[in-house]
Amino acid sequence: MDRYPVTSSNLAEIGYDPELETLEVQFKSGGVYQYFNVPAVMYERLMSADSLGRYFNKEIKDHYPEAKL
Repeated sequence: MDRYPVTSSNLAEIGYDPELETLEVQFKSGGVYQYFNVPAVMYERLMSADSLGRYFNKEIKDHYPEAKL
């Protein structure tokens, strides 16, 4: 999955596969995680949020199944 750089104090890159509804996040600490069953609307809201890190922590982290790569 392709990831793209984002402007965030915590997140480095974000990618999304709409067919699999999988969000992939690389953190500035170096860790890469995939989040499953994430609807496209949640990805769109994340990418348009004023603070990507805040939106991610509030709406995605601990709300969707995840796996560390």
